[in-house]
Amino acid sequence: MSGLNVSLAYFLTVVAFGAAFRVILGKCPHLSFAAEFTASFVLVACWLEVQTIMEVGEWAGGLGPEVPLTILFVVLLTHGVLCGRATGNPSLTLMNFLLLETLIMPTLLDLAAQFLGAQLSLLVAGYYWALELNDMHMIKNLMSKECSTTLRSSLMQGIFSECVCSIFFYLLYLRLRHLPALIRVPLVAAVLTVLSYAARGFTSAFLNPSLAYGLTFYCPGFSFMEYSVVYWLAPIIGMILAVLLYMGHIPRVFAKNLLYSHKTHFRVPKGKKIKS
Repeated sequence: MSGLNVSLAYFLTVVAFGAAFRVILGKCPHLSFAAEFTASFVLVACWLEVQTIMEVGEWAGGLGPEVPLTILFVVLLTHGVLCGRATGNPSLTLMNFLLLETLIMPTLLDLAAQFLGAQLSLLVAGYYWALELNDMHMIKNLMSKECSTTLRSSLMQGIFSECVCSIFFYLLYLRLRHLPALIRVPLVAAVLTVLSYAARGFTSAFLNPSLAYGLTFYCPGFSFMEYSVVYWLAPIIGMILAVLLYMGHIPRVFAKNLLYSHKTHFRVPKGKKIKS
């Protein structure tokens, strides 16, 4: 339990940093891309610790498999509440661009900020593990250069898994995104947790290129290009297909609806025939 207390302190520190940074950003609305930096940093930094609990917590800390899943749900829920509309997810940023909700320059700045946030989280987590505050971190520090990849299947199976999970998630996200945060945030957190658990034997269904970059790209077993195809290209393809299925077209590319016809939702009353 003392190991979990250390992890809890780490989570609270990361969240406190994210909250303080957002307060500062609130005074500089022209630096909106920095909100994506914060969202990515908080998400990746917390998920790295959840991944540590998943990998070594069961045999080093005596934790059951339900513990990291519960922690992951709480982390995703907290991230959604803290970051608001900033997602830290490049796929969602590209989705907003395809939906004509953002312009090219803000999109590029958001993407750069998300990957910078993921890179910073790797440095912070590495320093934190090096302190070896509990047995889990001592083991994690020893195996940091030989970490276990989350891609536990063949390349084609990994691409299929990420693409299918992405289509499902982004279709749901498109349906939920205009709902109140009180409904949207818990549902998104629950779906991501379930998908991560269901796909843990394949790719862990990150559905987030910057998150995958922070969690598995530095692990041996596959090349950078192979990781990129599975964790960058497949989720983006899944997101594009989800937009196409949901909207019937991609607004940034096609103005005409390619899949669905717009039928009139009311009937024009016919004129009465006059008897002669």
